Amino acid sequence: MLRLAIPVVFAELGWTAMATVDTLMVGRLSAEAIGAVSLGSGIFLGVTIFGMGMLLGLDTLISQAFGAGRLRDCHRSLIHGIYAALILTLPLTGILVVVIRALPGFGINPAVLELTVPYLKPVMWSLLPLLLYAATRRFLQATGHETAVMAVLVVANVVNALTNWGLVFGKWGLPALGVVGAGWATFSSRTFMAVVLLGAIVWFEKKEGHGLFETSFRFEWSRFRDLFALGLPAALHITLEMGLFSVATALASRLDAASLAAHQIALSVAATTFMVPLGVSSAGAIRVGLAMGAGDRDGVRHGGWLAIVLGVGFMALAALTLFVFPGPIINLFTGDANVLAVGVSLLYVAGFFQLFDGLQVVTAGILRGLGDTRTPMVAGLVGYWILGLPAGYWLCFGLGWGVSGLWVGMLVGLTTVGVVLLAVWMRRLSLL
Repeated sequence: MLRLAIPVVFAELGWTAMATVDTLMVGRLSAEAIGAVSLGSGIFLGVTIFGMGMLLGLDTLISQAFGAGRLRDCHRSLIHGIYAALILTLPLTGILVVVIRALPGFGINPAVLELTVPYLKPVMWSLLPLLLYAATRRFLQATGHETAVMAVLVVANVVNALTNWGLVFGKWGLPALGVVGAGWATFSSRTFMAVVLLGAIVWFEKKEGHGLFETSFRFEWSRFRDLFALGLPAALHITLEMGLFSVATALASRLDAASLAAHQIALSVAATTFMVPLGVSSAGAIRVGLAMGAGDRDGVRHGGWLAIVLGVGFMALAALTLFVFPGPIINLFTGDANVLAVGVSLLYVAGFFQLFDGLQVVTAGILRGLGDTRTPMVAGLVGYWILGLPAGYWLCFGLGWGVSGLWVGMLVGLTTVGVVLLAVWMRRLSLL
């Protein structure tokens, strides 16, 4: 589990580090720049996370096939994952265009809106590379090449940081583009990831002779339906969760600039800690899927419970860190006294939901390894949108708690989903 989980966790941390670097870079410009990158990133991921979620079905299909020794099925699933990435790009790009054009009608702070739209335009071009990265990554992880994914993310972070530094501030003879430069840096790093991971698959297949190049590239509706049946509920679940944070960011943008900046900083911190249980979740899904494919029921139990212990255990340490060092953490991003005051209060709330955020993502992963993606979807709909978001809106605008109220509402949603999915996992084990 650790051999699989550690590289996957570092890959997830590398993914989040890119957004954190963007925030750190533009944080030297203004609070409005932080808000623009926050809002733009939230909008982009709020739409494209559906496409990435559709590809989560590859965890189940490839890991179970690999566990059963069916290499041809692994290759066919990869090919159809790439087809899915190509097919999803067009409609998702269309949705992004519509959302960008509608932004002026959402009552967003004018100074933030003025920077958000220019930032989003270059970021939109990274949609296809991002989906190709998601498909190739899932294949490499499920077939035992997770270290390659980690290495690519490390180098991609260097590419992102250097490109940010050059284009945001005009270094090395490049134009100083501000937040637009951060957008082009994002595009560059995501394109790098997709190209290199595709190359890694070609290299490993030639080296190991597993037969990828003897596999038919013919499109099969039946195989695509299998991916769709698993991926759609997983996509809806992750979209519901990301949508919660995106809507919370949009609502925070209706407040003052300091509240929005503090929200983005706290969200970046929480997203960084979340990457560890998210990586453990992917590792748990693969371990459970491999055990299911091999008919190893004890392996299913041990893999699932170990993933829960690792994910929740780390989040307990993360919660303690947020409680003890909230001020120094916020100061890494900004020296603005108003942002610091609000940000500290948000990190306290984030500390409370660390455990349940880790629990819900790990249990969703191990249920995905079993082939169950519908239960997390239903739990997310109820927990995030029927309970969490209305509670956050009421506390923020009804009771006047401000942005802290939005975060308490998110805590309600994450707690509900985490507890429900744990109960479902225990029930499924009793039926094995």
